[in-house]
Amino acid sequence: MVECIRDKLSRNPKSEIRNDLSLLYLITDRHQTGGRELLQVIGEALEGGVRLIQLREKDLSVRALYNLALQVRELTSSYDAKLLINDRLDVAMAVKADGVHLPSHSFTPGEARNLLGTGKLIGVSAHSAEDAARAEEEGADFITFSPIYDTPSKAAYGKPQGIERLKTVCNRVDLPIFALGGIKVGNISDVMSAGANGAAIISALMAADDVKKSAKKLMTCVKGFKNKKY
Repeated sequence: MVECIRDKLSRNPKSEIRNDLSLLYLITDRHQTGGRELLQVIGEALEGGVRLIQLREKDLSVRALYNLALQVRELTSSYDAKLLINDRLDVAMAVKADGVHLPSHSFTPGEARNLLGTGKLIGVSAHSAEDAARAEEEGADFITFSPIYDTPSKAAYGKPQGIERLKTVCNRVDLPIFALGGIKVGNISDVMSAGANGAAIISALMAADDVKKSAKKLMTCVKGFKNKKY
């Protein structure tokens, strides 16, 4: 089915709302919340200043993901924050999300653009400089580059990329880049100094004892950097 759709699609212009990207990009994982409701954790992150959320709950059924996404959409709307859905374009369109985040095995950015239109954000996961360049060529609005540091959630993608590879990617592409993987208060300034436009966060917020306080600390760390490409 995916290949059938791909045969019928051609690339459209990139999104026009890239300039609204936040410095912090929260990626959800309800398995890291220590038993707390995911909506509670997201709400506390929003209170702490996060304005870009990716709902990434891959083990949920489509119906369960849709029902959860509706609730998250209502929550993000109340904070004027943006919601992206991981991979599932159908769910993103159904809940009127602000866009999608595409893993490497998913649709290309150009294909997603034809389905979503120019008013939606399209993020792409990159794990090499070649991935990043391809995402730019195919019309992505931004990329996450990972894993920068050692982290269990990204162990499947091999050894940490490190700061030097992050610098290489930042110099190679003109897209906004969110550094991902093991990012926390103690190292977030390093990835921003390397040229990243922002930081994508999972466990440093999902597993934080005080999510709001942690979000505020992270925001304070990134606000002094002006590496924007949008």
